[in-house]
Amino acid sequence: MTVTTQRFTLDDYLTHDDSTDARYELVNGELVAMAQPKGRHGAIAEFLNDTFRDEIKRLGREWTAKQMAIAIQSPRGGRWDTARIPDVMVLSLEQWRILRDQEAIIRLNDPPPFLVVEVVSDSTVTTDYRTKRVEYNVLNIPEYWVVDPIKHCITVMQPVEDLYEALQFTGSAPIPSLIFPELSLTVAEVFAAE
Repeated sequence: MTVTTQRFTLDDYLTHDDSTDARYELVNGELVAMAQPKGRHGAIAEFLNDTFRDEIKRLGREWTAKQMAIAIQSPRGGRWDTARIPDVMVLSLEQWRILRDQEAIIRLNDPPPFLVVEVVSDSTVTTDYRTKRVEYNVLNIPEYWVVDPIKHCITVMQPVEDLYEALQFTGSAPIPSLIFPELSLTVAEVFAAE
C-alpha cells in the first residue's frame, strides 16, 4: 500500500519521521507501508533468525543475523530510489558494527549480505518471488530464500552464471545452503515454527 504520492530520495527516506511506529520500504521514490505481519510470519522469521545465529556461533564465524533491522538499497532502474527491508539477513559482524552508528542501510557500493530471507504474505507474493529476486540478484547476494507459508514451500535462490537459479523444497526435504552447508534444517521444521 503506497501512503503518499510525494517522491522521496534515499536521504529523505532515511530521515523521514511521521511520528508513528509504521515501517516503510522505499519503492521508486514512494513510501510503501509494510503491513503488520501475521503471527506465523513473525514466528517463522524469528525461528530462522535464531537458527542462523546458532549456526554462526557453532561455526565460530564473524557474522550475525538480523531480523527486519537493516535496509538494502536497490539498484532498480529509473529515476527514483528503492530500499528494501528483508525479514532476515545474514551479514558480517564488521559490516553490522559500521551500521550501528549510522542509518542501518546497505548501500549499492557496500558489500552485499551473505543471505537474505523474505517470508511471503498475501500482499507480497509477486514482490517476493519476482521483484526482489531481480533486485537481490543484481546486488550479488549469494543466497536468497523465499519462505512461503501460503504454499508451504521454501525457494532457495543461488546464482548460476550470474542469474539466480530457483530450487523449491517442501515437506521433510532438507534445505540446502551454500552459506550454511552443514545446516540441518527441513522445510517442515521451519513451518513448525508457526
